[in-house]
This record gives sequence, C-alpha cells and structure tokens, in this order.
Amino acid sequence: MAMARTVRRTLTVLVALVLAGLGVYIASIVLNRNDAPVVEGCTALLDGQKVSLATDQAANASLITAIAVRRGLPARAATIAIATSMQEAKLRNINYGDHAGPDSRGLFQQRTSQGWGTESQLMDPVYATNAFYDALVKVPGYESLSITDAAQRVQRSAYPEAYSQHEDLGRGFASALTGNSHASLDCTLRKPDAAGDPAAVRAALNQAYGTMPPLVVAGGTVTAQADGPFAWSLAQWAVANAKGLAVTRVEVDGQAWTRDGNKGWADAQTQPGVVVIRLAPGQ
Repeated sequence: MAMARTVRRTLTVLVALVLAGLGVYIASIVLNRNDAPVVEGCTALLDGQKVSLATDQAANASLITAIAVRRGLPARAATIAIATSMQEAKLRNINYGDHAGPDSRGLFQQRTSQGWGTESQLMDPVYATNAFYDALVKVPGYESLSITDAAQRVQRSAYPEAYSQHEDLGRGFASALTGNSHASLDCTLRKPDAAGDPAAVRAALNQAYGTMPPLVVAGGTVTAQADGPFAWSLAQWAVANAKGLAVTRVEVDGQAWTRDGNKGWADAQTQPGVVVIRLAPGQ
C-alpha cells in the first residue's frame, strides 16, 4: 500500500510538472508573437465621445449612408435612417418578423402587407434603404424634425419613442460616413485571414455609391479620384468595410488608417485628390 501511494504521488508530481511546462511553453509562444486577444468592433466620434457598432453593423451603416450621399441627401437623412434601422433590426438584414409584423423583413423591417415591396426586394439592403429614403423625403421638413417624429412618419411603429435612443449613434456614424467628420471612424480588427479582392471592392463601391469616378486597380490597391467630403466618405466607408473586404490601409487627404496593430488614423504622405484603399496580399 505504501509503495502504491508513493507511485501515485510520483505520477501526480510528474503530471503537474508536464502541465506547468506546457503552460509556460504556450505562454512564451503567445508573448513572443505578441498576439493579444482582439475584440473587433467599430467606433465613431461624436462630440469627443465614442459610439460603437459591431463590424457587420458598421458595414450596414456605411451602405445606408453611402446611398444618402449618392442621392444627394443631407447627413440628417442618414442619421434618421441609421437610428431607424438600429431600432427596427439592430442594423442587420433580418429575414424574419415578429408577432406585431410577421411579414417584416430587412434592414428596416418593412412589411410586404404595407406595400413596401416583395420579400426578396425587402431583403435587398439597397432596395430597402432606397424605399426608406423615398418615404422620408416625402415628409415635409423632415430635416428639422426630431428623430422620433421623422422615423415614425415613415415607419408607423407601435413604439415611436424608441427611435430617439439611437440618435447619438446615428449622428456619429452618419457624420463620419458622409465625410463631414474627418478621421473619426475607426475599426479594431484582427489580421485578415484571406487576401483582398480588388474586384469585390470595386463592386461594393459601385453598389453603394452608384457609378463611381474612375477606379484604378493596381495589384492589391484600389484608387478612387475624390476630394472634399466625398473623399472622406469613401475613405471611412472603406474602414467600415475593412473586415469583409480585407482592407489593410486607407489613405486620404494627408491621413492614413492602418489596420496592422490597430493604429487607427495618423498623419501620412498621401496622393492629393485620391483615396487609396490597400488590401491584404495573397499568401
């Protein structure tokens, strides 16, 4: 019995030493690689404070805002649309309704039974966003209305006061994504797990903004001719879509956003009159 206990103690000590050694080995790898855990997400600055979205929500906010820019609508329209989509669908393209609206679909939970379109149309974010703006611009003086009043006149929700809670979020992202606020949208991201596709970037830009100025594709870089607020709209759209499109760097107007190390925006030497979107290279 004494010998058995001695053997068990010896085995226990050996197992503990092996596990401790394995822990030290794993820790040394992590520390040497400097791979601290990264919580992905996007922020926009509003009056010195940050408002936050998940990366997929930020991408949808960028599409909603780009369509406002495409239509020549003011930033207030994008603010109302983002706040509405956040309340109705958490800024996600939802393919189901609820008890109050079983046929509700899409970014704005619009209903086929209320004449918004077919289910397939409402699940198209571009169609749904344009449908929202089509209704919004028919509201007299919508730019001066509160978020609640403007959104409610379009959506006719059972809970109209709920829209107002997303006003700051809408303002922050709309201001950045319309280009009215410079270097104010940032995304914290892990390293890309695949190479970027310039054709996918070009297609996404054309879908969001319509017919773009000439886009130059060279290797893993997409360059767009733009200046002023439109340049900053494009640049911050690229940041908001960096996760899905494997964007690693965006350059505009003397500033650059860098994904590696999550460095955000900083002064940089850039080409005048263009936005440069750099993508992850192939392995």
